Amino acid sequence: MGKSDKKEDAGAKSEAKPRKVPEESRKKRISIVRIGGRDLDSSMKLISAITMVRGVSYTLANAISKISGLGEKDVGELSEDEIKKLEDMMQNPAKYGVPEWMLNRRADPEHGANAHNVSAQLELRHKMDINELKKGKSYRGIRHITHLPVRGQRTRSSFRKSTAVGVSRSKAKK
Repeated sequence: MGKSDKKEDAGAKSEAKPRKVPEESRKKRISIVRIGGRDLDSSMKLISAITMVRGVSYTLANAISKISGLGEKDVGELSEDEIKKLEDMMQNPAKYGVPEWMLNRRADPEHGANAHNVSAQLELRHKMDINELKKGKSYRGIRHITHLPVRGQRTRSSFRKSTAVGVSRSKAKK
């Protein structure tokens, strides 16, 4: 067998037959379902999918799935009415019997009532709280304004804006 024969054999091996894909996997199409302002993969289980929505913890997602009775369904199996009910349960969990300690906005300083914020509403409320601290010139507000750590961390080596850490010496003259 010469060198040219080996090249021909290698070329024959590289020509692979088309792979057969089972019909079941061809039928499954990845689609997207929008719940709580977030695009979710329809093949995910309900509990793990709604934890991807900002403001919904695993504990709250578990409570919502048990109360709604949807249990272990995939997100793609939900009807429009079930999706609307889920979104309402995420925004008003206390209305459906979820305990108050699971809410993320208890005793709101503005209204004094318990509430639960989700996705964009949560981000907006967080920014408004920080702006209130800044406006009131509280210690935490001043730390936010100056871009320093707010929660008591030390600043000797962390939170530096430039790359240099420590004292630099000038070069000695020769």
